[in-house]
Amino acid sequence: MGMLARIRKEWFIIGIVAVIILAKLEPSVGVKGGPLRPEVTITYLAVSAIFFNSGLSLRTEELASAVLHVRLHVLVQGFTLLLFPLAMCLLLRLLALSSINPWLLQGLQTVGCMPPPVSSAVILTKAVGGNEAAAIFNSAFGSFLGIMVTPMLLLLFLGSSSSVPFSSIFSQLFMTVVVPLVLGQLCRRFLRECLERRKLPFGAFSSAVLLMIIYTTFCDTFSNQAIELDHFSLLLTVLIIFSIQLSFMLLMFALCTRRSSGFTPADTVAILFCSTHKSLTLGIPMLKIVFEGYEQLSVISVPLLIYHPAQILLGSLLVPSLRAWMTSRQKAMKLTSLQPI
Repeated sequence: MGMLARIRKEWFIIGIVAVIILAKLEPSVGVKGGPLRPEVTITYLAVSAIFFNSGLSLRTEELASAVLHVRLHVLVQGFTLLLFPLAMCLLLRLLALSSINPWLLQGLQTVGCMPPPVSSAVILTKAVGGNEAAAIFNSAFGSFLGIMVTPMLLLLFLGSSSSVPFSSIFSQLFMTVVVPLVLGQLCRRFLRECLERRKLPFGAFSSAVLLMIIYTTFCDTFSNQAIELDHFSLLLTVLIIFSIQLSFMLLMFALCTRRSSGFTPADTVAILFCSTHKSLTLGIPMLKIVFEGYEQLSVISVPLLIYHPAQILLGSLLVPSLRAWMTSRQKAMKLTSLQPI
């Protein structure tokens, strides 16, 4: 394989490395209030573009059938909003015996309480070729559910008390997720023949938008000079976060690939990303509201700031392997079904 062909094949991973380097060199470009205005371009336009693109590319019958895949939805939402925070609580009781900063431990618990993201899980599922319709439904439904459930989980595990503006968060999600998705589906009805004939690069577009999200996320991370932590606690937090993500992905993979599970390889990919990813877009505003007045708010936010880019990086690195696994499994299932009984 020639160098140019290799670059074309691995352009997304190369792009991730490039945008992280750019963010490190000049983080002021992509921070909130900077020239790119990510608080508008990413929070509203980029997320809306992702779901409009999904609505435009996704067959309506696939989206309708995904809504009825109740077992998949129960597994994803139950794991994300019940088992994940409980497992994190048990883990943190062990970590409390170490010398790690206790406010970072509280931050790790807040990560466990967060809903799934509205973009990264969908894009990564699409990049692998998994069940995109199921990923869209669970990301959107989980985010709406999280508006009500996450503050209650934070109060339960951390004991803070505050009023949360459900209406404003709900309306933002409705405008950036539901409306673009419906508009995309409406446009597809009129452009269906043209779209199927031209085979537009919907996946490449979503991946390009994800690179923008990665860039602005790392700009915020690199520019946050207000966070002062000892290097041991910070390094340990990074290791814990990567370990948690890998462990939970392996657990969900083992559950979903059992013969009795009833999930297809495409379903497994959607479940892996939707059940283990956490939302920074919803998470940071919620933390600012629930922990208003806390001097240690910036430290509590650190694990979520690390978790978000970590899940995108880890997920992106796993895309080629998951795609190869899913393709081989689908071929094996097809050959098995063709064999005479």
